[in-house]
Amino acid sequence: MTNQSSSSPSAQADHISTWSLIKPYWVSEQRRLAWCLLIAIILMDLLLVGIDAQLNIWNRDFYNAFESRNVHAFPRLMLTFTALAFAYVIIAVYNRYLRQMLGFRWRQWLTTHYLHEWLDDNTFYRIERDRLADNPDQRISVDLEAFANTTLSLTLDLLSTIETLIWFSIVLWTTAGTLTFMLNGTPVDIPGYMFWAALAYAITGSFLTNKVGHPLISINYQLQRVEADFRFGLVRVREHAEPIAFQDGMRAEESNANTLFEQIRNNWWRFMRYTRRYSFVVNVYGQIADIFPLVVASPRFFTGAISFGTLMQIADAFGSVSGSLSWFINSYDTLTRWRATVNRLREFRRVMTRPPMNEAVAQTAGQSGIDIHYGDENQLAVRNLTLALPDREVLANVRDIVIRPGSRWLVRGPSGSGKTTLLRAIAGLWPFGAGSIHAPVDARIMFVPQQAYLPNDTLKAVLTYPAPASTFSDIECSEALQACQLDRYVDRLHESCAWSQNLSPGEQQRMSAARLLLHRPDYVFLDEATSALDAANEAHLYRLLCERLPKAAIVSVTHRESLVSFHQETLEIGSSLGRTVA
Repeated sequence: MTNQSSSSPSAQADHISTWSLIKPYWVSEQRRLAWCLLIAIILMDLLLVGIDAQLNIWNRDFYNAFESRNVHAFPRLMLTFTALAFAYVIIAVYNRYLRQMLGFRWRQWLTTHYLHEWLDDNTFYRIERDRLADNPDQRISVDLEAFANTTLSLTLDLLSTIETLIWFSIVLWTTAGTLTFMLNGTPVDIPGYMFWAALAYAITGSFLTNKVGHPLISINYQLQRVEADFRFGLVRVREHAEPIAFQDGMRAEESNANTLFEQIRNNWWRFMRYTRRYSFVVNVYGQIADIFPLVVASPRFFTGAISFGTLMQIADAFGSVSGSLSWFINSYDTLTRWRATVNRLREFRRVMTRPPMNEAVAQTAGQSGIDIHYGDENQLAVRNLTLALPDREVLANVRDIVIRPGSRWLVRGPSGSGKTTLLRAIAGLWPFGAGSIHAPVDARIMFVPQQAYLPNDTLKAVLTYPAPASTFSDIECSEALQACQLDRYVDRLHESCAWSQNLSPGEQQRMSAARLLLHRPDYVFLDEATSALDAANEAHLYRLLCERLPKAAIVSVTHRESLVSFHQETLEIGSSLGRTVA
């Protein structure tokens, strides 16, 4: 239960920047190791650039030796190449290893913190209730992984590219020399003309690439969304296999799945069309880049100003400079996917950081909000409570009640009158409406829904949920199962399986009752929690709860007349008056 008092939405929740997604890890408790790994990777990148520079010089000497048929220099050149290549391989391997380590550590930190924020303060429930974001599971499992690794890769590649650009720009400027030509009878000199040619070539390519490929950002965003919707639809079929089979719903599910996949198909065709245009520009750019430096540098070679080895060195340096300046082009496809991922995480972060109850919610409900107060009183009280729907419609006015320890309350009313919504309000899950709920600060409160949640774990963990399995002994768990007439599962406490599919609805509800016997809460709220049981088993469970939990207040939402005898007081929902049953 959480305090749902009104508050204004924070400015931070209104605007989430990309930097606000990146920064937290690098200033976190893991920052020292993170920065050490990052610095080590950058130093390795510098060493790799240095080796590339040495190979560029080796390239010149190697082709000059070939041109002059210098057989005596060949062994030395091959030995030099072997040493440089061996050093490059070792550094490159460990550079990638450290990148993977840092990327995963970043992802692990992000996942831990996003999981905490998503599950804390019922945020996950609020997101689903208000439909604030689609597929949170994908954003945590897939988008965070892509964000951490792609951000790290793009950043480090950009730094390496800048290092390469600086070094090989110097090489290209000094090696290619000055281009001199006559313009209207006047000699014109262009120092470092090969550098300017590479710059002009890269700028032209970058402009065309962005012009053609910019729509891919929004297309990638939609592609991630529709893929997640399709996968989620298939998961629902798996989780609800039995009711679908009982109702012969296979054709309906197949139709729904095909409809979802149709969205993937439509978006994928858009993706293909724009990718075709983007690929055309990139491939033309790449093909021309192979011959462009030789064409531009050939006039000085044919005049004898430079040797063949120097020509090859210039071509290699031009490729490095042009490749560095073309980082945007070469990384554009990755950048579009990264930007789509960032947008999804910004949206997810914004809805998670939105306050649980704010002025906007209150205005939407047409009410001032439901406040929950915790105090030292030994009772739970509902005062001046009005339940509303998110669309401003008033659902029910609930009379003031006081639920004391050991009392037994029956909540009744027509379907849709707000009985379950009352329990949501008491649990702090429903902010729409007005009034207040006062609860003991240290009270142990358990809500039991009609359909129990059974995690995929050992039966003991299912039984002790949400407490860890080690909280209770095997003997306590066995006794609780036997008391709820689940004797045949006593020997399976440490067996793991999908219990929600292996237990019948009635057995699942008896499992919920066994949980209550273990946890012994002060307040128990049962929402149609015995609807799948026959009258005899239902009566047995209620007598058991009354005997084993004599000091606990029990509040039951039900339509069954057979349960009236187990309760002393009745609250009618849908009527302004409540009545007491003797």
